[in-house]
Order: sequence, then structure tokens, then C-alpha cells
Amino acid sequence: MRKSLLLANLILSCIPINLAMAEDWPGWMGPNRDNQWNPKTAPNSFPAEGLKPLWSTDLAGGYSGPAVVADRVYVTDMVTQADAKVDNFGRKAFDGTERVHCIDDATGKVLWTHEYPVTYAISYPAGPRCTPIVDGDKLYTLGAEGDLLCFQAATGKVIWSKNLKQVYKTQSPLWGYAAHPLIDGDNLITLAGGEGSQTVALNKSTGQEVWRFGTASETGYSPPTIIQAGGVRQLILVNPQAVNSVNPENGKPYWSIPYLADNGSIIMSPVRAGKYLFIGGYSNRNLLLELGDSQPTATEVWRNQAKKGMSPVNVQPMVIDQVVYGCDQSGELMAFDIASGDRLWETSKPISARPLGSGTAFMVKNADRFFLFNESGELLIAKITKSGYEEIARTKIIEPTNNAFGREVVWCAPAFANGSIYVRNDQKLIKVPLK
Repeated sequence: MRKSLLLANLILSCIPINLAMAEDWPGWMGPNRDNQWNPKTAPNSFPAEGLKPLWSTDLAGGYSGPAVVADRVYVTDMVTQADAKVDNFGRKAFDGTERVHCIDDATGKVLWTHEYPVTYAISYPAGPRCTPIVDGDKLYTLGAEGDLLCFQAATGKVIWSKNLKQVYKTQSPLWGYAAHPLIDGDNLITLAGGEGSQTVALNKSTGQEVWRFGTASETGYSPPTIIQAGGVRQLILVNPQAVNSVNPENGKPYWSIPYLADNGSIIMSPVRAGKYLFIGGYSNRNLLLELGDSQPTATEVWRNQAKKGMSPVNVQPMVIDQVVYGCDQSGELMAFDIASGDRLWETSKPISARPLGSGTAFMVKNADRFFLFNESGELLIAKITKSGYEEIARTKIIEPTNNAFGREVVWCAPAFANGSIYVRNDQKLIKVPLK
């Protein structure tokens, strides 16, 4: 008995405390890509004097959110002498440098930085879009012009890299490579573009291609999503011309439903509630599918219905008990019944006193409430149910530093980890404790 206790204590002593106790946010939308944050304690209100950052670290431009694992924070940005603070729908080339930073969580000190030259020719060219991914001891980043890299997370040593535009003989999407890659077992799955390679799976350890799938008029922006339906695992891939389901092991198709998106703008990852799968695109290009129960199939329920569903632009919606919540391109937070598409309520209050086009408020669920980070740099606590929106608290934590539609915005998804919110603009990354 004594020997067993000594052995147990020895094993426990070898586990780093920060790894054993950490509350991680290892990539886009958190550990399960579902925007759920469940710490043991979280505030119900904010102090009258507001929230104070524990630290602030200088950054350059970018829309990418941070990833947090144990005692390290990872974030990307882009440095240039050109004017990158431009909101337009055209392509104008300029040179810059994309950077990947590893930051100490306790102090905000930069531990290592990797940089590489880029030529941007995309709309809204402030910097990278995709949140880094931490998987075990490796870090993966995808830049706005298709630079995909795998690092040793601890040291910043590059294990492998490839430029998706060059490998797959394509050009970057108008708004840059913005679909967050997905780690699935031994593979990294990402939108690539090009003939027959709209989506590719790469061995995450070597970068070697495992399979490729699909051709579309444009690469698209919708992150790949895996569901379990019809008795199998299905990888749902949305491009500007169709919604596709493939076998994630080999890329072989299960089903495809035609779906034309205005401006190629299907940005959200599909959301599922029971037998239903919803996809919303720009300009009310909305589609509801019913998934097969015993076979991997899908049938259309409704599409492009006026005043039904929603058209998300910058914010991933979520489903709770058959109700979808999210920010519409109108700038309103709304809820709708997934089966019928009927809207239950809508409000612009989390973002502005009046609706603003492409108004943005990132949502993270915490128990029976939500934390929202809006484009004005405000953090909100709210109750959001099928009955409506009830704001509990609001405080400003960071300044908006970019432009959109003639107004100042910060369009960077935050991370929630270690009892804190981590958020960046085009000048700095901050860690704000939320005890």
C-alpha cells in the first residue's frame, strides 16, 4: 500500500501543474469547436471601474483570434508599410510579413516569433484570419494567402510548410484563406481551392496529401465540420455551389445538395440539431436539410425563404434545444426555430442602438448565460433564450482599430481560458482576468 501511494505521488509530481489544471482554448471556438466555456467560476457582473488587463503585448494587423494552451498563447499578425486598414471589395497587391507569436501566459512576454514574407492581394487586407490550432506538441497556422505551417509548439521550429495557392494552382479567395482547418485523427483538413482540390486532407505530422475532394468556382470560407449521422461519420463541406458530405477517412462522397451563394459568401460552419442541418449564406441564401437516419443521405426541407433563418457573416451561430442563435448580416442578434425557420425574436442591442450591416458580436455560452464580445470592443454578459435577449452587464475592454462600412470595428474572435478572456485588435493582444 505504501509503495503504491509513493508511486502515485511520483506520477502526479511529474505532471506539470499548468497542464493538469489548465483551462485551454486550443483553436477556433474552443476545445470542441462549439463556443462553450465552463470554468468553475465566472462573473455575474463587472466592477464599476471596469476590467483591467493582466498584460498587454504589442501586435500588428489581423483578424485571427488567439489560441491558449497551458501556459502559452499563440497568435498571428501581419506587418506592412502599406495602408492595410482598408475596407473594400477589390484586390490591390502589396508586400508584408506574416508572423506567428508564442507568448508567455503569465507575463505577456513573447517567447518566440516566426515570420515569412507575403504578398497580399485580398479584400480587407489587415492580416491573417484563421485562429492557430494547438494539437499535442504541435502548432498549426494558416495565413491569409494560403501559407500553411506546422511548428513545434514549444520552440517555433518549422516541421513542415506549404503554400496552398502554389501547390494547388489557384488564387486566394477574395477575403483570403479564412476557413479554420480541422484536425481529425492523423489528418489536418483544410480548404485549398483548385481543380479537384477544393478541400484536402494532409497528414498532420508530415504535410503529405492523404486525399482531395471537389471543384468549385471559388474556394469558399466555411470551416469543415464532422457530424455523426446515417450510421457514419460525415465530413460536411460547404462551397459556393453545393453542400457536400464525404467520408473523412478518404474523401469519398456520400451526398451533395446544390446551393448557390452570393459572392461566394458561405462563411459559417453548418449547425445541426437532431435530424436537421442548417447552412446560412450572404443575402438570405439559407438552406435546411434533413439528414437520413439509417443511411448517409440528405434531403432539402426549405431554402432561401424570406424572413426565415439567418445570414451569418462574421459570427458562427449555435444551436440550443432546436433553436438557432446568431448574428445576421443585418447586424441583429436573432433566434429562429430550426425546423420551420421561423424567427422568434431579433435585436440590435448587443451591437448598437440600431442595426448595422455586418454588425458583429462573438458569442460564447457559459452555463445559463452568454459572454458576448462586440465589434466596439465591449464585453457583455447576457441571458439568451428562445424568449428573448436580456443584458446583465457590459464593459469596454479594448478599442476598435479597423474599418468596416465607414465605422471603427474590432472583428477578432476572443479566446476564453484560465479564468480570462484573451482578445486582440490591430495594435495589441490583452489578457483580462474574469474571476
